Amino acid sequence: MPVAGILPHTIGPYVSLMIAGFVIGIVGHMFRLRWLVAVGIILIFLAALALPLALNVTSQKPESPGPLPDPF
Repeated sequence: MPVAGILPHTIGPYVSLMIAGFVIGIVGHMFRLRWLVAVGIILIFLAALALPLALNVTSQKPESPGPLPDPF
């Protein structure tokens, strides 16, 4: 699927996005800007749940070969 090629396959970008969300949320609380807090929460949500879930759903998984034969 073309969407799976866009999403990163390592954890680094997701951690960076989550840290950016926390920083933006903290700055929003400091300046009492609700919209900035909301942007931070959305970034944290995307990094923690939505993007990894989309990556797992869109990536192709090899089929299971089934149970292994009994060696005895």
